[in-house]
Amino acid sequence: MQIDMPDTSPNAKPPPGTSYQIECENLWKVFGENPEKALEAIKSEGLGKDEAQERFNCIIGVADVSLQIRSGEIFCIMGLSGSGKSTLLRHVNRLIEPTAGRLKINGRDVSQMDAAGLRQLRSETIGMVFQHMALWPHKTIQGNVAYGLEVRGIDRKSRDEAASKALEQVQLAGWESHYPDELSGGMQQRVGLARALAANPDILLMDEPFSALDPLIRSDLQGQFLELSARLQKTTIFITHDLEEAIRMGHRVAIMKDGVIVQVGTPEEIVTNPQGDYVKKFVEGISRLRFLTADRVMASLQDQAEEQGLSEGESATCIRPGDGLYAIIDALQRAQGTVWVDDGTGKVGKITPAALLDSIKQFTLR
Repeated sequence: MQIDMPDTSPNAKPPPGTSYQIECENLWKVFGENPEKALEAIKSEGLGKDEAQERFNCIIGVADVSLQIRSGEIFCIMGLSGSGKSTLLRHVNRLIEPTAGRLKINGRDVSQMDAAGLRQLRSETIGMVFQHMALWPHKTIQGNVAYGLEVRGIDRKSRDEAASKALEQVQLAGWESHYPDELSGGMQQRVGLARALAANPDILLMDEPFSALDPLIRSDLQGQFLELSARLQKTTIFITHDLEEAIRMGHRVAIMKDGVIVQVGTPEEIVTNPQGDYVKKFVEGISRLRFLTADRVMASLQDQAEEQGLSEGESATCIRPGDGLYAIIDALQRAQGTVWVDDGTGKVGKITPAALLDSIKQFTLR
C-alpha cells in the first residue's frame, strides 16, 4: 500500500484558540407530512430510520446533531450517499429549516433571522461551493465571479476589482475575459471557488467540490485549497464521501450514518482509534504510518552534554518534530547515521534507523 505522507500539510494542526463560529445544538431534520409528530415518536420510542419511514412515512435527515466548529477550522463531514451530510450543511445558511434544535453563527440563532438577516448571511457571511458550478455560459469568467456582488448592487469597479483579486487567489489571473467553455473542469471548479471568495465571506460551505474531477486534478486542487486556506483562514465545512479526502483536508472529521454523527475527531483519532464497526470498516484501508512523526520516533536527549557532544565529523542533519515518515527516511539516507530533531530553539532529540524501524513496527501493530 502506498503511504501518503503530507509532511508539511497546511492542515497539520487545528487553528489555535477556542472561538467557535458555528454551533449546532441538538439539531433534527425530519422530512415528511407531519415531521413534528414523527419526531416526538422518534425521541420517545427511540425509532430508527426504517421504523420512522414505515410508521410515519417520514425520513430522518439529521438526528440530534451537536457540533462546535472553530473559527478558521476546516471541518470535514464524511459519509455515504444518504447519510445526511449535505442536509446538515444546508442548515448552516438555512436553505433547509430544522425540525428541532438550533444552529448559531457567531452566537446568532440562524432560525431567528428575518429575511434581511438571511440575505446578508448568505451574501456576505457565507460563501458556498457546489460539486457542479453552474457557471453562466454567456458571462465572462470575471462576470461569473462578480455576479453575487452585482446582485447586491455593488458598483462595477469595486466588483471587478474583487473578482480579479479572487481569481488571483485561485491562480486564474489573466483569464478574466475568457468564457466557461474555454476552461477545463478543474479551472471551472476554481472559478466557482473564486465566486465564493469574491464577497470575502467568513465561512465557506463546500459540498463535494472536487468529487467530479479526475484524480490528478482533484489532488492538485485539494493541495491548492489547503494552501489558500492556510493563508485566508476561512472557517470551512467540507463535505465528502471520500475518507482519504477528509483525512487530507480536515483539521477534524465527522463521520455520519443515517443522519447521526457516529464519531468526531482529528484525522489521526479517526484512523488510529475508530469508534464502532462502521468507522472501523471505513478506515481499515488507511495506513496509520501517515501519522508517524519525528517527535514520536525520536529519543529525547538526556542532557545538554549529549547535544554539545555532536562533533564535526558526525552528521548534523536536522528535521523538525512534526516532519513525517518520508522526511525522516530522506534525512536518514542523507545522514547515513543519526538524524537530529530541532524544534527551532535547539536539538530536542535524535533518530537512528533502528529507532525508526521499531517505531514503524509498534505504530502499525498497535
